[in-house]
Amino acid sequence: MPSSSDSVQVLAAATTDADLLASFAWIMCAALISPIISYATGKRIPAVVLLIAFGVLIGPHALGLATQEGGVALVKELGLGMLFLLAGYEIDPDTLRGRQGRLGVSTWLICMVLSFVGAFALLGFEDTPTAIVLAIAVTSTAVGTLMPIMKQQGMLETKVGTSLMIHGAIGEIAPILAMALLLSTRATWLTAAVLLAFAVIALVVAVLPKTVRYLVPWMGKAMIDGAGSTNQTILRMVLTMLSILMAVAAVFELDVVLGAFAAGFILRQLIPVKYRTAMEQRLDVVGYGLLIPVFFVCSGMGINPASVSEHPWLLVLLVPLIYVTRGLPIFLREQLMDTGSGLGDWRERAQLSLYSATALPIIVAVTEVATTSKILSSDYASVLVAAGAATVLLFPLLASLLKPAAAVSTAKAVDEQEPEAQSPATSES
Repeated sequence: MPSSSDSVQVLAAATTDADLLASFAWIMCAALISPIISYATGKRIPAVVLLIAFGVLIGPHALGLATQEGGVALVKELGLGMLFLLAGYEIDPDTLRGRQGRLGVSTWLICMVLSFVGAFALLGFEDTPTAIVLAIAVTSTAVGTLMPIMKQQGMLETKVGTSLMIHGAIGEIAPILAMALLLSTRATWLTAAVLLAFAVIALVVAVLPKTVRYLVPWMGKAMIDGAGSTNQTILRMVLTMLSILMAVAAVFELDVVLGAFAAGFILRQLIPVKYRTAMEQRLDVVGYGLLIPVFFVCSGMGINPASVSEHPWLLVLLVPLIYVTRGLPIFLREQLMDTGSGLGDWRERAQLSLYSATALPIIVAVTEVATTSKILSSDYASVLVAAGAATVLLFPLLASLLKPAAAVSTAKAVDEQEPEAQSPATSES
């Protein structure tokens, strides 16, 4: 007969499971409601911003309806990984090798210098670790967050969208490497050795599927045969690759987003062009249907409104600081030099600068690493994440208001032609 202590333990476990399921239910409610409200606003407020806002509302610092404990934390981590996998998947290596890619790297280095100057000017030299975290965070570009926004606005296939993918790739991977080198508790040479070891493992993961298919031909046929059935073998291969590289990054004490980004970059090289559309559709279903919304809602749950209200000046200063240190150098570089982007006028260049200064996932990743390492306080982390969320709301909205000169002239021509088209009917009446 079970003892009373055993009964209490069973009851506690059941209560915990119920709490986790209730938390997940609230998170999914937020995930469902956010795009509906975004549509009601004419998509002026991105669904991502609403996901974060609802996360704050249902989180432990507000209504306390949901928690990030247990399995919810794992789903959030997978959501972060899927976000960066999709970002890495969109990167075309050929564009990074060109003039625009090389100038993009040098522009990011300029942004990094400016961000350090701005961080130390804002926080002073007394709080150097926090200033380093802030400097790394504000040089990022949230290309994974921007992709659904750009798709909604029809911008992804334009010259602005192409340029954004280049600056976005650099703005994703460079801060991750800077984070590994500057925020690591290991010696710099040891961190460099760890990064090299990770690169070797990533290369093995990239080569392995092709090698297996070459040595064991029936394996490739089996993968293709199960791709569209209930087995979903290709999608499972992608998730296996994602989980392996995230796990390797975690074991090496690197940020998991590095593994996720590498997985997306590798995936683009593995999937033949003719299968990419089908692959993207499946990744969108898994990513945007479940994992990524959970990540953004949980990111909002980590924001403490009380901490933000205690440092309102910091939030107000951070948003323009992010643009000045990340967006403005890109705008000036495009204005003063031929970068090969083909952008027509200052409006397109301003759009590119605003989109490139939009930041959030890297800020979340940097603050999580910094708070775990006791480098950054949870109060400053809340303000930083709130500032990142503000850029997702404001910068794409401002960019959408800047119509290129060609679009403006076309709209005027249409307006002028309409009265002429109506004049015969008017004279007949």
